[in-house]
Amino acid sequence: MAWNEPGGNRNDNDPWGTGGGRRGGNDQGPPDLDEALKKGLDKLNKMLGGKGGKSGGGDSGSGGTAGGFGAIIALAAILVVGYVVYQSFYTVDEQERAVVLRFGEYSRTEDPGLRFKVPLIDDVRKVRVTNVRSAESAGQMLTQDENLVTVDLQVQYQVSNARDYVLNVRDSNQALAFATDSALRHEVGSATLDDVLTEGRAELAINVEQRLQAFLQDYGAGLRIVRVNVESTQPPGPVQDAFREVQRAREDEQRSIEEAETYRNKIVPEARGRAQRLIEEANAYKSRVVETARGETARYLDLLAVYSDAPRVTRERMYIQALENVMSNTSKVFVDTKSSNNMMYLPLDQMIKRNTVTSGRDSSGNTGSMSGQVDIQSVTDEVLRELRNRQATNSRTGR
Repeated sequence: MAWNEPGGNRNDNDPWGTGGGRRGGNDQGPPDLDEALKKGLDKLNKMLGGKGGKSGGGDSGSGGTAGGFGAIIALAAILVVGYVVYQSFYTVDEQERAVVLRFGEYSRTEDPGLRFKVPLIDDVRKVRVTNVRSAESAGQMLTQDENLVTVDLQVQYQVSNARDYVLNVRDSNQALAFATDSALRHEVGSATLDDVLTEGRAELAINVEQRLQAFLQDYGAGLRIVRVNVESTQPPGPVQDAFREVQRAREDEQRSIEEAETYRNKIVPEARGRAQRLIEEANAYKSRVVETARGETARYLDLLAVYSDAPRVTRERMYIQALENVMSNTSKVFVDTKSSNNMMYLPLDQMIKRNTVTSGRDSSGNTGSMSGQVDIQSVTDEVLRELRNRQATNSRTGR
């Protein structure tokens, strides 16, 4: 028989324990939900150490109220424990460092990983220390030569010390802005306008970076300057055209200097090459003259030895050789005669040509050297005949 089948005044198989229900054994409806909830609260109250609520009347009502209150307390305790456990653990990313404050006082700095804290006691502040941040600064300021200039600056920085970044300065970004403006104005005030506008910009950025880092270290801001970039430096608007003209003039000057350097680099090696060539030619000429002088000296000494043995013969030979050298290099000869004041002209070139034609008619069996000797002898004979004829003519004319 099923537990809810009709019949009988008692049904022990009823899971709700109603004993046949409020309406008697003949009631076939579902169990009462209020009584089921009451039984559940009683069981929970027993688990928490309370008393059951099976006594009738007022005792049953007070027991149900006590059981419901205990269940609420248990549920609240479970929620509190879960919240405490949830708040006790936290994760630090690879790019972060966690600064732990206990009752507002610095406790420790945690590295990346899963970490534990005491809820409601420890305060964890995470700081990114690997990413590079940037800040900008711009404004008009006076230079050393009392000129106005507008400078735009960009600062790149990182958090170097998480503890100092969190505790020493209330607003690190604002402190960085003030320090940047102070360092920039100090360095611009120590430089001239030309340096700030032209080649001194790189040096200006380096000096600002060093001074700014010194300021931040004095503040204990926990920041490290990565780089300072001077993005632009401009004169005031009313005088920008004049400064552009000056800049163009300087560029022209630099271009002229570079052209002069190029010309110098081209001319100087050529001049050095020519000088080296002249030196080598002079050394060669020196060697040639010295060797020629030595050869002539040796020839003179040999001739002196021969002259010492036969002075007359040597003297005549030297005279003939001298005349031969002179006659071989000239085509016309003028002879001064003692009998008259007239000069005698001997056309040697014509005589040589005639003798050349005459010698060409000779037999071809003669050697070249013999022909040369015959030519010289013929020319000599003709010169002598011409001299005799001229002398005879002059003698007759004198009579």
